[in-house]
Amino acid sequence: MSKKSILITGASSGLGAALAIYYAAPVTRLVLTGRNQSRLEEVAKLCAAKGADVEFYALDVTDQNAMIHILSDCDSRHPFDVVICNAGISGGTGGADLVKALQQSRNIFDVNMTGILNTLEPILPRMMERRRGQIALISSMASFLPLPNAPAYGASKTAVRAYGEALHGSLAKFNISVSVICPGFVKTRMTEDNRYPMPFLMDSNQAATLIAGGLSRKKMRIIFPWPMMIIIYFLRLIPTKFLIYMMKKAPAKNALQER
Repeated sequence: MSKKSILITGASSGLGAALAIYYAAPVTRLVLTGRNQSRLEEVAKLCAAKGADVEFYALDVTDQNAMIHILSDCDSRHPFDVVICNAGISGGTGGADLVKALQQSRNIFDVNMTGILNTLEPILPRMMERRRGQIALISSMASFLPLPNAPAYGASKTAVRAYGEALHGSLAKFNISVSVICPGFVKTRMTEDNRYPMPFLMDSNQAATLIAGGLSRKKMRIIFPWPMMIIIYFLRLIPTKFLIYMMKKAPAKNALQER
């Protein structure tokens, strides 16, 4: 029996690591990427201990040439069945001056959106030729709201959601399913520095289970937790001008740390 080949970017910690461990099994072949070599190696060991075949690469999704070279080679040897574009960073306006905030915005878009394009560029044409495959893009519930205190993060995740939902329609004729994942607050390295309330904060392993369940059903949108989804639904009914006024009163998210 052939093994299911799965690529997960941003797998060195948080949600990416939890997804890698969830999918690790004797019937799977995992390709894991992330920027932190030591953490990535630890995740790979945990996955291998569960019987999975594992390859891992200390790789930045913003490095287009490296992504093309490595992922093309991996797909040539073991064509990917599932690609989970998870790599992402977050930063807000807290502690950042205007110049730093603009540079931070570039960095956030480079990772959160361009990183997805760099991941799909070497793989998507091959999936289309094979006429099969599954793609998952990690967006956020933040994509549904204006975030004055984290504008680049919210905008980048909105772009991810819009792009993924459009791909869902355009790739259906190639028998490629596309899912967009919009989690609420998940306990990861990215949220551990938040200095404000995070309603319905969820463990990353629980989040991984929900994502995998949605992917098994090929859902276009995978949104959780449902109480947070209901809150956002009602917030979206408020006129935008007043919603922005309310949102800017929230504590600012810390500025992006040096990568």
